[in-house]
Amino acid sequence: MSTPDLLDKLLRVGAPSGYEAPAAEIWREAAGFAELSSDGLGSSIARVGDAAPLFAVVGHIDEIGLIITHIDEKGFLWFAPIGGWDPQILVGQRVEVRGKNGLVPGVVGRKPIHLLEADQRKKVVELKGMHVDIGADGRDEAAKLIRVGDPVVIAAEPVAVAGERLVSKSMDNRLGAYVALESLRRCVDGEGPGGSFAAVAAVQEEIGLFGARTAAFEVRPDLAVAVDVTHATDAPGVDEKEIGSHPLGSGPAIGRGSTLSPKVFELLVETAEAEGIEYSISASGRGTSTDADVLQISRSGIPTGLVSIPLRYMHSPVEMVDLRDVEATVNLLAAFGSRLKTDVDLSR
Repeated sequence: MSTPDLLDKLLRVGAPSGYEAPAAEIWREAAGFAELSSDGLGSSIARVGDAAPLFAVVGHIDEIGLIITHIDEKGFLWFAPIGGWDPQILVGQRVEVRGKNGLVPGVVGRKPIHLLEADQRKKVVELKGMHVDIGADGRDEAAKLIRVGDPVVIAAEPVAVAGERLVSKSMDNRLGAYVALESLRRCVDGEGPGGSFAAVAAVQEEIGLFGARTAAFEVRPDLAVAVDVTHATDAPGVDEKEIGSHPLGSGPAIGRGSTLSPKVFELLVETAEAEGIEYSISASGRGTSTDADVLQISRSGIPTGLVSIPLRYMHSPVEMVDLRDVEATVNLLAAFGSRLKTDVDLSR
């Protein structure tokens, strides 16, 4: 299975939280078959139909990144995180800074191990101990290319590996944004939505689930499903007893838990079984740490489900996914949209 063109484009562009415009532009261009709109934060909405119920699939389009906080006299760039980083991941990475005149390549540097004291070698590196080096010879040269507040992302293009698997940065959660739009497209090209269908590419999830919150007011859906990633349980060190069993290749993980609509869950399961789509179930006793958490308490409350794609090495430049799971998730949500009935009961 080759990487879908839209997904490939979304994975290659750098667009961290609050700076999503380059990814949003790609998504909106691909959504030309639908009625397009956006909210004040920049979340993108593609809608087809006006009938009830209005079903929204929400995937966030931002990725984790860095932001430049200071340019020192030697031209080194100091930074703060955008979203949650394991600092060990950043050491030695190639990066791209979105400067005022375009992308500026650089690397993340730290004091070489040869120069560390013995006790320093045993300590975990901290973000404040690293910098970005763009090769500039002093502050003045760097300042011609970079300003404080410029965003940074790791430079890592998608790579196909064995089987049907793909490695890339920003799988979390360009996958969700891709699935939202592609499931809308396939629903429209197939039987059409049972009511109406909106795909949402939400912004600013990694820094507080903000985009889904405002998009819920803009879209006003009758029910919603958030699409995100979850930890694949076939990687070393991951305990299935803690988070359930959803390895790569097992299809979408359908969420069930305290903050998720029981009826949306059952409808998702019924759809998967009717369509012959393999799936697993993931459970959450409190919040899910996804856009589902804010969707379900937006406005007067939105019946909300969660569908997650198994992923290895989350929040790294080598996030790995099985493209068959992505395809199964698209098919599940396209079929779900077609199977909805006007009189669907979503009460709790």
